[in-house]
Amino acid sequence: MEKNVLAQRIRAFRKLKGFTQNELAERLDVSIAVLGAIERGTRKADVPMIQKISAALGIEAEELAPSLVSARSERL
Repeated sequence: MEKNVLAQRIRAFRKLKGFTQNELAERLDVSIAVLGAIERGTRKADVPMIQKISAALGIEAEELAPSLVSARSERL
């Protein structure tokens, strides 16, 4: 999945769930700069980070990045 699509999905779900960047960054135990970079697509979120973000948002990781998560599962 292209990182900009992932970035847009993370931002959209964050807003949908009513979190500010600061609130979500605190839940993820990352700086707001890191979360902002992920949402802008300038920093790549790896699978563990995608899973952490999805858990903090109360959604399945597949909702954020179906192709990344399923590709990792197939390799296991």
